Amino acid sequence: MEEEDNNNSSSSSKNKVDKFKIGSLPTLMYIPDFITHDQQTLLLNNINGAPHSKWKSLKNRRLQNWGGIVHEKGLLAQPLPPWLAKVTLKICEETGLFPAPINHVLINEYLPNQGIMPHQDGPAYFPVVAILSLGSPAVMDFTPHSRLMEENHKDDKTLDNPRPFSVLLMPCSLLIFKDSAYSDYLHGIKDSELQSFNGVVNEVEALNYQEQDSEEVKNIHRTSNRISLTCRLVLKVHKNLFKF
Repeated sequence: MEEEDNNNSSSSSKNKVDKFKIGSLPTLMYIPDFITHDQQTLLLNNINGAPHSKWKSLKNRRLQNWGGIVHEKGLLAQPLPPWLAKVTLKICEETGLFPAPINHVLINEYLPNQGIMPHQDGPAYFPVVAILSLGSPAVMDFTPHSRLMEENHKDDKTLDNPRPFSVLLMPCSLLIFKDSAYSDYLHGIKDSELQSFNGVVNEVEALNYQEQDSEEVKNIHRTSNRISLTCRLVLKVHKNLFKF
């Protein structure tokens, strides 16, 4: 009976999140104002209050790793802190897209002129990713994987050609992508303080926000840092290194 209730709850959550689908792919969802500004402030306070040793500096950003070490064979797990577990539980419960609790979170901090090169998430993860955006807005670009373009060319398809697209990520929003959006596309953010959101697939959903001087110029000016929480699930969990 309890399992049946859980299944019904998951199904209900999936139906609820369907209304947030954007673009032409059925597996891309954008939820504006997923958290409140007060909740954002609390998260930022916890992130900025983490020990200095928790930050790892990379060439174009710095990051915190929570949940353990991801290995090609699975996750050498560590429990998420309560403040992170609370938000990942909210994501799981309100989307119904994860088959088990989220157990790994990468927190990336970007300066106004920093982004991330187009990439795909590794095979260790269940093919759903939820990105919670804090601080400055940014535009995320999705590019069809070269493999997809080659297959499309070989099949000589003229309809439904995979095309690049972009998503405007506003503070407090949640972006979710899965299935083909996860496996067939690279995602990245340009290294630029000025980013155009002209033609993004979620302009109507994202814009209770206008920063452009005219209707023709649709730009955001990244004047502050952006912090993102990339929340994922590793199905294979190991309690100690010797099980790898």
